Amino acid sequence: MDMDQAATFLAGSILIMLGLISIVSAIVVINNIIARYWKPVRLFTEDSWAAWNDHSRFVEPQDLDKTKEPPLEKTK
Repeated sequence: MDMDQAATFLAGSILIMLGLISIVSAIVVINNIIARYWKPVRLFTEDSWAAWNDHSRFVEPQDLDKTKEPPLEKTK
């Protein structure tokens, strides 16, 4: 009877560790997917309070000219 309890304990502890390893690896995979395709959540930074602190401004025409890429040169 004593060996049955030891075998049950060993099998149970191995199965629990395998379950924990699979849960942790699933969390890591989900975290990597979220980090790759979504922006991180930024709490308690200055830009997270933009609704209450209105520091926004309109784009000036000279700022728009700076964002245009120069045309590519044609090679002959």
